[in-house]
Amino acid sequence: MNAYAGKILWVDLTKGQCNEEQLPEDIYYNYLSGIGLAARILYEKIPAGADPLGPDNILAFVSGLLTGTGSLFTGRWTAAAKSPLTGTWGDANCGGNFSPAIKRCGYDGIFFTGTAKTPVYLHIDNKGPKILPADDLWGKDAIITEEILISRSQKKNPAVACIGTAGEKLSLISGICNDRGRIAARSGLGAVMGAKRLKAVVLEGSLPIRAANSNEMKRLSKICKKKSTGLPMPGGNFLYLMGKLLGKMKFAPAMPGKLFASLFTKWGTSCLNQFSVELGDAPIKNWKGTSKDYPKRLSKTIDADRFKERVKKRYHCFSCPLGCGGICSINVKGEEKETHKPEYESVMSFGGLLINNDLESIFYINDLLNRAGMDTISAGGAAAFAIECFEEGIITLADTGGLRLTWGNTEAIVKLVEMMVAREGIGDILADGVKKAAEKIGKSSEKFAMASGGQELPMHDPRNDPGYGVHYSVDPTPGRHTVGCQQYYELYGLWKRVKGLPKARPIISVKSKYVADRDKAVCAVANSCFTQFYNGVGLCLFGALIGVDRVPVFEWVNAAAGWERSPLDYMEIGRRVQTLRQLFNIKHGIEPGLIKAHPRSIGEPVQVIGPNRGRSFDLGKMVRDYWREIGWDPESGVPTPATIEEVGLKELCG
Repeated sequence: MNAYAGKILWVDLTKGQCNEEQLPEDIYYNYLSGIGLAARILYEKIPAGADPLGPDNILAFVSGLLTGTGSLFTGRWTAAAKSPLTGTWGDANCGGNFSPAIKRCGYDGIFFTGTAKTPVYLHIDNKGPKILPADDLWGKDAIITEEILISRSQKKNPAVACIGTAGEKLSLISGICNDRGRIAARSGLGAVMGAKRLKAVVLEGSLPIRAANSNEMKRLSKICKKKSTGLPMPGGNFLYLMGKLLGKMKFAPAMPGKLFASLFTKWGTSCLNQFSVELGDAPIKNWKGTSKDYPKRLSKTIDADRFKERVKKRYHCFSCPLGCGGICSINVKGEEKETHKPEYESVMSFGGLLINNDLESIFYINDLLNRAGMDTISAGGAAAFAIECFEEGIITLADTGGLRLTWGNTEAIVKLVEMMVAREGIGDILADGVKKAAEKIGKSSEKFAMASGGQELPMHDPRNDPGYGVHYSVDPTPGRHTVGCQQYYELYGLWKRVKGLPKARPIISVKSKYVADRDKAVCAVANSCFTQFYNGVGLCLFGALIGVDRVPVFEWVNAAAGWERSPLDYMEIGRRVQTLRQLFNIKHGIEPGLIKAHPRSIGEPVQVIGPNRGRSFDLGKMVRDYWREIGWDPESGVPTPATIEEVGLKELCG
């Protein structure tokens, strides 16, 4: 077969058995691979009401359909299961080099069922899969675990995905790690892996990955690389000034994909740090503050150049020409260690969100959480929640073990995160996220739990871009910034390839962003459909944001798989997958109408100072408009029978 292997591996951890399953070609034709393949199988196989930490939950590791075919930006893999954090469909994806390794073992996905009696890991090479004991690895951090497993390997660089101690301790905000600290972080899937006593997956296959038309793949990729090459950029202070200027303007220009590529090529996601603070995109002080609370005298610590200076070598994920990552060094208790450069989300989670301006603490916390395998977004949100609870007198020194949890208290913040990783004292409560923490603490503390559907909100403020608020609320995996916003639609440039979609204007009135109308709903649905499509083929969000006129993802799929399908056909696959994920939630008793972005994040109450002053919007109407446009009941969010039939899900879900 071209582009996909045509089979998956089932691993029954209870019985200690592995079995291959051949899949019909129409599965790939209708769902692609990646998240679509996972959705198709998990919807059918996970029983309604399954305990996310029980043996009935199924954990999927799936590669993208384009991974390894010669396309660029297509090295993402996806983990999926029922989320223990939200109870909804849960997925998380990650870059690095793990995705092609799945396919080189001859599989499009690996699906884990049951629960092992003692810790184990899965090893696959060209001879086949084996379940091996991992007792000696249990209790070790993710990076040490990976190093040990690599040292045992016959292959020079096997791919390893594993959990750290956070996943072992069933922290509901734990993720799955690969490439020495990169994390498929969201949805609490590390806890699913920990509950199954699955410490790691080691992949050493060397089977070829083919494309139907390799010459066309090369031609398209050559053009893509040329078009996505970044332009020279000025110093980091330019980003601060640009954010400050745009934060004051009454008109908003669209960002061209070429500029996005240039910024990320030079700085990676660090380019967003000060820019987003001044623009109003970065939440400050647990979302109640503004750039006035984190002015330049504090935020200069997170200037993009400060991070660029720390990079010892660029880090590229598989098939990525951008290379937005970086390997840095930090000193931990007198020992020099290599670590990944903190991403924007991590920097702001432990920077502006907590009014912390200590750069070394941000590097240390980032490395600590990478090793533990804990989501930095959720961990930062939990710390901010605790600080505000302390400020309001809801928790006291007696509750914190003597920690004075105040804004910007670096020493206390570091200690609190260490307690979360160790599940000690109040850290034990916070290690399961803000929703569970608020339930245990009580005293109206839920007012300070910045989440949607139980998942901590990312570092992008809907008061600056209302599209985030919509997608935080409507996506079957709630509280995710990677699934859509108004600016994403501008950057994708989908109207250039997909007939009938509205063209984004080069400049708009800022006020117009907050008005609910049909065009915004059409664009939001297009974002969702495109996201599920590109997650099915393994494309990175950052590649997608360079624009479909520069990154020919639709054309790549045709050349790789030997199909002749239109971009509209692929968008409809995205709609099918998005609808199936929503039906998964319905099957498991989730009421979509109860999932909403936290009121504070949408301007309730309205801020009176800062770049988002006076801004709020009717989230309820935008959500209903989205549901109507995608074909779900506008009042309940349940996909209609007509839509279920239209997207080809009647036989599976009817």
